[in-house]
Amino acid sequence: MKKYFLFDELGTNYRREIIGGLTTFLAMAYILVVNPLTLTLDSVPDLDASLRMDYGAVFMATALAAAIGCLIMGILAKYPIALAPGMGLNAFFAYTVILTYGIPWQTALTGVLFSGLIFIVLSLSGIRETIINAIPADLKLAVGAGIGLYITFIGFQNAGIIVADPATMVGLGNLSDSSTLLAIFGLVVTVIFMVRRIKGGIFFGMILAAIVGMIFGIVNLPSSVIDFNVPSMAPTFGVALDPILHDPSSLVTIEFLVIVLTFLFVDFFDTAGTLVAVASQARLMKDDKLPRAGKALLADAVATVSGAIFGTSTTTSYIESTAGVAAGARSGFAAVVTGVLFLISILFYPLLEVVTSAVTAPALIIVGVLMVSAIGRIDWTKFEIAVPAFLTMIAMPLGYSIATGIAIGFIFYPITMIAAGKGKQVHPIMYGLFIIFILYFIFLV
Repeated sequence: MKKYFLFDELGTNYRREIIGGLTTFLAMAYILVVNPLTLTLDSVPDLDASLRMDYGAVFMATALAAAIGCLIMGILAKYPIALAPGMGLNAFFAYTVILTYGIPWQTALTGVLFSGLIFIVLSLSGIRETIINAIPADLKLAVGAGIGLYITFIGFQNAGIIVADPATMVGLGNLSDSSTLLAIFGLVVTVIFMVRRIKGGIFFGMILAAIVGMIFGIVNLPSSVIDFNVPSMAPTFGVALDPILHDPSSLVTIEFLVIVLTFLFVDFFDTAGTLVAVASQARLMKDDKLPRAGKALLADAVATVSGAIFGTSTTTSYIESTAGVAAGARSGFAAVVTGVLFLISILFYPLLEVVTSAVTAPALIIVGVLMVSAIGRIDWTKFEIAVPAFLTMIAMPLGYSIATGIAIGFIFYPITMIAAGKGKQVHPIMYGLFIIFILYFIFLV
């Protein structure tokens, strides 16, 4: 097994991979609670029951889709990258598709299924891998640094350190709030662990924060440890196939096309950005290219199809994987560990109550610090590179979207290169993306 996962080549071992996989799981375990709440539109009162998905079934779909995605990524692509239903896409699924468009969640799941099948075709054909490899090295670094800023912003939000402000959009939160104080405590101890170069410092920081939170009553004690009465998947399993088999005419609409294209676009570039960012942090890039990129992209696509059949929104690669990389993960074995933990979590769901946003926020902030270091390798002396790189980075946190940052930066890249008289150095694919991103902003945003 050590040989298969290239332990010697990557300079890793079982301890580092297990701690890394566990750290990644803890950093993204919130999705097991947040995704069902989002897809069932829990925050919308007095909603017709027919518009709500079943909470228990969505929880099971979330755990199983994540497990399958992680296992395929780890075993096939051998990357320490975890997958689960993506944040943002689940909100689009619930609030835009169901509430705004008035499309039944059953048809929305079919849209996710279609986008996943298209992903598989693009991955097997090598088109996705070709596109990723055509992206200039400086923009790849900018994507990684931008994601670092983005997840740091999310970490500050989850901690309550940064909150919405009607006058300035964002502002400083209530630092005397108990959850915020717990997050600050977790951040301080994690920083100390990292400065002292303690292996698994991020993981141990989260564990200590959870323990302190339970001692002071900030984090609720779990109601139980294990529950063998797992929820039924019957309400959502296979429902994505129903419109295809029984009402194909419901799929011939502009709204359904928009659904498929949006899922396709956002997941494509979110995944591309995440793969590049995680691989760069783990020092797995070779000649500015991602080895086995096709297999990694295929794992993402298959996970999306599986998730749709189980009954959840688009499954995608998680940037929280960088927390595991920071804790020492370097091989696909870490992703396998994370996948197994998602399976186990089905039984130990009550314990997930202690993994609150205050506990995970410090990990996101610290990982952001590590990822932003990529800025130093960008050639800032060339303005034609500096502009698209900077816009890529800054648009991610400000636009609250990895895909938006990539789109804006990739639109400006051909413009600045042509203005600098270097248009011939731009890969033809980048010109194609230039047009696609402009159309994206015109018709889909």
